[in-house]
Amino acid sequence: MELRSVEELMDLLYAGRPRHALRTAALLRRSRPADKELQVAGLVQGIGPLLAPGDEANAARRAAAAVRPLLGERVSRLVRGDAGPADEDVLRLRLAGEEGHGAGFDAGVLEDWRTVLELVAARHSRLGAVD
Repeated sequence: MELRSVEELMDLLYAGRPRHALRTAALLRRSRPADKELQVAGLVQGIGPLLAPGDEANAARRAAAAVRPLLGERVSRLVRGDAGPADEDVLRLRLAGEEGHGAGFDAGVLEDWRTVLELVAARHSRLGAVD
């Protein structure tokens, strides 16, 4: 499945575990406020099980493939998590994901992230048009 619009992605996020996704993205926003792609990767990294229930082994790969057309290669690479040990952003994403499970703070609502998703998607769309 390839996600082609922010609306499709929002529907998928609402169907998943938005509380953990929101906490992960909020933690990344705190540590890297200017890095919208990293924050978005934290928000969407958990959609894999929704795309192929029961296929946990390939969840990250499926999620990465689904968001690549909409959010770009960097977000896809971060969600896939297959970077080398020196990739600090992948490490940050993993740590935020783990911390998001235990975090006990109000991370807002999913709708708060629509604009950020739209900005990242628009940036990727403009870059893709140049290629």
